[in-house]
Amino acid sequence: MKNSLIRRTWCALALALLASCGGGSDGGVSSGAAGLGNAGLQAPAHGGSDNAGGDAGGSGGSSGGSSGSASGDGTTTAGAGDSDSGVGSGGTGATSATASAVGSVDGFGSIIVGGIRYNVDSAALRLADASALQLGMTVQVTGTVSPDFTSGVAHDVQSAADLRGPADIDPGNASLRVLGTTVHLDSNTVMGNFASLSDLPSGTHVQVWGLPAGSGTLRATRIEAQPATQGPVVSGFIAQLDPALGTFMLGSVAVDYRSASFSADLPAGALANGVLVRVRAAAAPGSGPLVATGVTRWYATPQAPGTTVQIEGVVTNYQSIADFRLMGVKVDASAASLVGGPAAPMGDGVKVVVSGEIQSGTLVARKLRIRSVPGAGGPPAFELIGTVAHYDAATGRFRVRGQPVDASGAEVLFVNGSAAGLDGTAVQVTVLGSRVVDGVLLASQVTFR
Repeated sequence: MKNSLIRRTWCALALALLASCGGGSDGGVSSGAAGLGNAGLQAPAHGGSDNAGGDAGGSGGSSGGSSGSASGDGTTTAGAGDSDSGVGSGGTGATSATASAVGSVDGFGSIIVGGIRYNVDSAALRLADASALQLGMTVQVTGTVSPDFTSGVAHDVQSAADLRGPADIDPGNASLRVLGTTVHLDSNTVMGNFASLSDLPSGTHVQVWGLPAGSGTLRATRIEAQPATQGPVVSGFIAQLDPALGTFMLGSVAVDYRSASFSADLPAGALANGVLVRVRAAAAPGSGPLVATGVTRWYATPQAPGTTVQIEGVVTNYQSIADFRLMGVKVDASAASLVGGPAAPMGDGVKVVVSGEIQSGTLVARKLRIRSVPGAGGPPAFELIGTVAHYDAATGRFRVRGQPVDASGAEVLFVNGSAAGLDGTAVQVTVLGSRVVDGVLLASQVTFR
């Protein structure tokens, strides 16, 4: 009874949120531009970059079409085109100054991150570890956002894997351990090419996108099993820094950074305990430390006063609604409007999205969206906006912006139509769902537009 009440409450809140977010045009990015259209939403070919710099290179949407232009560093710039891909160039109404958002990909239409629907018509897409952007991948979006944090225009979108290596699997606790980092799954974790953790034997090589949730822990937003053809990646908060030895700890793994390359915003001399970094290496550690080839900041949060910032993360160091941390950033949400639930569930381990401005080193929130409460779940996490393609009435499956969807469940709610309406020409829908299993979004609601 209690779980049923929680589910009904989340559903009602999600419907209210969807109504407040509005729509927007579907014209925009071409189906091949920067991997954001239909072709780019297919399963990625894991040919990402493992160069010393790491995060700026990569395949940059190699499946793209003629309307994307590629630069020499692997960045692909999206162009306007196919009406079935992206938000229309006039559809967002974004008005704010340059802003930064860090989080996981919630959906496509063009791209949705932390509940903000971004126009990506002219965005540069930089992927370090995949050929296309997928649900659940962590990203940093730089651009402009509307004052209510519902729409925006992206200038730059970058993404890199947060953890890669052989995994010790613990299906009973919905967790795994990779390179000294414990990875926890929740109900919204995207399972890219498998159905459950029990399908993966220990030792399986995995690539994980996720949100650092404290020392040596990561809340997974997407996991894929893959061949062990690329070097290790590990992300986390630096601990036990020893400049004399050139080492530090990430979780329980020692990192030797003496021969590593560093990003421009994080020279070796700027390393400090508590700094959130992403480390790349050529090979897994043996009996010694992990020998780093590259060390970069993990999606650095702007600190200039007045900068508009949105962060999706797992709450740590919770003292009160006016004093907690996300990704090491201090947050004051005492004056924020709450979306997704009351403030009562707030505490360490709760996954939230916080939107506001930087003031004296603190993110002063104007909006706080609760995404997931341990043991209780959360509202529908993923949203697709676009045209139905490849509908199969026998299975209830179809695609929206290249993302496979299963709407065959008995509990799927159809709004403004029925399942039969999916079998038509140029059918426009908004799909909500909370789980992606074996790469397929399990729909909880389909709204005909």
